[in-house]
Amino acid sequence: MKVGIIGGAGYTAGELLRLLVHHPHIDITFVHSNSQAGKPVHHIHKDLLGEQELVFTNNLPLSEVEAIFLCMGHGQSGLFWEENSPLPEHLKVIDLSHDFRLKRPDNPFIYGLPEINRQEIQKSSYIANPGCFATAIQLALLPLAHQQVLKNEVHVHAITGSTGAGQKPMATTHFSWRNNNVSVYKAFKHQHLGEIGQSLQQLQEGFQQPINFIPVRGNFSRGIMASVYTECDWSLEEAQSYYQDYYKDHLFVHVSDTNPDLKQVVNTNKGLLYLEKHDNKLLIISMIDNLLKGASGQAVQNLNLAAGWDETAGLKLKAIGF
Repeated sequence: MKVGIIGGAGYTAGELLRLLVHHPHIDITFVHSNSQAGKPVHHIHKDLLGEQELVFTNNLPLSEVEAIFLCMGHGQSGLFWEENSPLPEHLKVIDLSHDFRLKRPDNPFIYGLPEINRQEIQKSSYIANPGCFATAIQLALLPLAHQQVLKNEVHVHAITGSTGAGQKPMATTHFSWRNNNVSVYKAFKHQHLGEIGQSLQQLQEGFQQPINFIPVRGNFSRGIMASVYTECDWSLEEAQSYYQDYYKDHLFVHVSDTNPDLKQVVNTNKGLLYLEKHDNKLLIISMIDNLLKGASGQAVQNLNLAAGWDETAGLKLKAIGF
């Protein structure tokens, strides 16, 4: 399959390129970037030197490809859609921005979390890739919603690496500020709350309890650890059984019997879950790599599903170890 990447100079595009250059079914036809047009891709994504000979372009040869990944900033995908519609009928589109994640009458995109919408993704040409925090938090909560046992408010404390803020340097992302430092941001009002609530209501209609989310900027490059807890009547053994049953056919999500470390998921497309019971509260620890299962790895997983390929194609990655 011939594919193109639009917005090719950022972190998610770099991760996509690293995956796609070794994907058994994909030929990268173009990498679009207005700011880097004419430069070799490896001048920006330096570790790709020797892996490919692609050059950034500011052209959009959409008729020459069968799928595109939109790796632009939030708001830019919607603008691209307006400026280029109607798109070629054969074209599959996977958007990594926030623009198409929420349902509305004029939105043709399927929400691309395979652990809830696998069958819909397999039939769709337009897929809205979930947010990184949203992915980690939903993986922690989907089995509870599926069993209709979310009855009370949910509490989430989650920390993310600096790559979650994108490649453009900002006051809270450059190394001298981020190193040896942590801080809370967007408490109770993070933009991923909408898609999380949407998915929980898809499984448990009528769920309206608050999701109290405290996001934290971490002093590391990549990965998310979310600590999620809510009241639950299940015993620990029941919870572990329900979680294992829910994820038994989802190849990238694993329920651990020991408290995991973030390094177990960094550089992989895995989601790791660990459960504890404290009095009437169920604690779920959820870990993902924000750039892979939280972004580009999940985007490739979605294309694999939409194209009818092995879901794991191009995604058999190894953690960084210790």
